[in-house]
Amino acid sequence: MEKLPEKATGDTVHAIVKSIASAVPTAGGPLSVLLETLFAPPIERRREKWFKQLAEVVSQLEQRVEGLSAENLSQNELFITIAIQATTIALRNHQDEKISALRGAILHAGLPDGPDEQLQLMFLQFVDELTPLHIAMLAILNGPVRWMEQHQMQYPGWGMGSVSAVVEHCLPVVRGRREVYEQIVRDLQARGLIHQGQFLNVNMTGNGMVESRTTEIGKAFIAYVSEEA
Repeated sequence: MEKLPEKATGDTVHAIVKSIASAVPTAGGPLSVLLETLFAPPIERRREKWFKQLAEVVSQLEQRVEGLSAENLSQNELFITIAIQATTIALRNHQDEKISALRGAILHAGLPDGPDEQLQLMFLQFVDELTPLHIAMLAILNGPVRWMEQHQMQYPGWGMGSVSAVVEHCLPVVRGRREVYEQIVRDLQARGLIHQGQFLNVNMTGNGMVESRTTEIGKAFIAYVSEEA
């Protein structure tokens, strides 16, 4: 797909997201003026940035799937649904981790072998509800050693210890904040993404510390929000 001019890039995905405007209520009078003054410029910047990223994902799909085009995707009802919902989530968020997850969701929604419809809608809801820390924790618990390799972190090669030690090593931002990552684990368990049980503070072997604790749904979710297909 050839690189499009700035205006044409927005036009490529305009049809996918134009229905969002009708779902946003408008305020009247002074409140309307106030909201427009405070929020319109940053929201417009987010919109333009997201539309460019959406166009990039469409371009990736065209390159990866033979015979696929933006026109084909515009006839794919599930893809349109995912793209519209992902757009509304993107406009409410600024974290790069969430935007990346939304790009991954749209990418997999456009692939012929993507997850079934209900699973995709559920995964998109998870992206909306979970924080970047939740998503990072899930990836760590899916494979701590691989996480360390990907993030160029030293693997201490523990002989004995707890999963808490692994979490605090991989996520320095939660180091010493046990109540925070315990709550994150409970949230992930409540959604069926990691196995149930009290494992964080149980003393175990080094191999046990770094074994995967994600469920099949958890693994599928990680794959779905990854930009790797």
